[in-house]
Amino acid sequence: MKSEPLVSVIMPAWNNEDYIETAVDSLLNQTYKNWELIVVNDASSDKTGEVIDRLAGKDKRIRAYHNKQNIKQTRSRNFAISKAKGKYIALLDSDDERLPTSLEKQLKFLETNSDVVAVGTAAQWCDGQMNRLNDRRYPLGNQEIRRTFFRYSPFCLASLMIRADKLESPAYNPQLEPAEDIDLAMRLGAKGELANLAEPLYRVRTHKQSVTQRGARLMEKKTFYVRRQAVRNYGYEVTLADKIYNGVQFATMYLMPPRLRFWLFNKIRSSK
Repeated sequence: MKSEPLVSVIMPAWNNEDYIETAVDSLLNQTYKNWELIVVNDASSDKTGEVIDRLAGKDKRIRAYHNKQNIKQTRSRNFAISKAKGKYIALLDSDDERLPTSLEKQLKFLETNSDVVAVGTAAQWCDGQMNRLNDRRYPLGNQEIRRTFFRYSPFCLASLMIRADKLESPAYNPQLEPAEDIDLAMRLGAKGELANLAEPLYRVRTHKQSVTQRGARLMEKKTFYVRRQAVRNYGYEVTLADKIYNGVQFATMYLMPPRLRFWLFNKIRSSK
């Protein structure tokens, strides 16, 4: 009998003792059971490491690693991927949650669409207590996704499930942090088709310590660089309208406070 494909879930963690158990619980509640979790404690100064070890002691599918020094999210993700055994790599941030059918539905999509190298999902955006604020939806098909890269991210990047054999080593470029994940998505798009599921299957926790909140301006600067590199190196094409949009976006980056821009952008992108 042919065995089910294994899904390797990777999770970098830093000072998230308040949230990480909830994130892991969302995996334990998955309808698809043949997964492994590779969680990397990035030299946390709180009790994150203790929580991880306790959870790993309860379930053999969880493998815990501890960095002696803080090496940041990108290198921690690369390390986790190097330890993965799965046919597919799924992402989960240590302060977020996956809804119970997310792994099952993304896996089924990739198994039945061999030309797709990565698939994301729509997402629920929540406050610090995981109360739902709104939903964020993304383009579903490959062509629309490729066009959207030059306006905003066409993925909830933390929701991705990726074919492991399409990842380079290292998968993420540390020099591009905190926009390393959009760079990876664009590189994957040069290797095959990309897709999203319409259903919100991932829950994003937003709080002051989240990466999205802390590094908004730096992320935007790096994203502009990634877009230029995608045109030069990955075969993407940019329209005149895209150039104008990027010019306006770049200007407002310096004219509006990052938190206000984050709030406004979330309002524009969200649906109830």
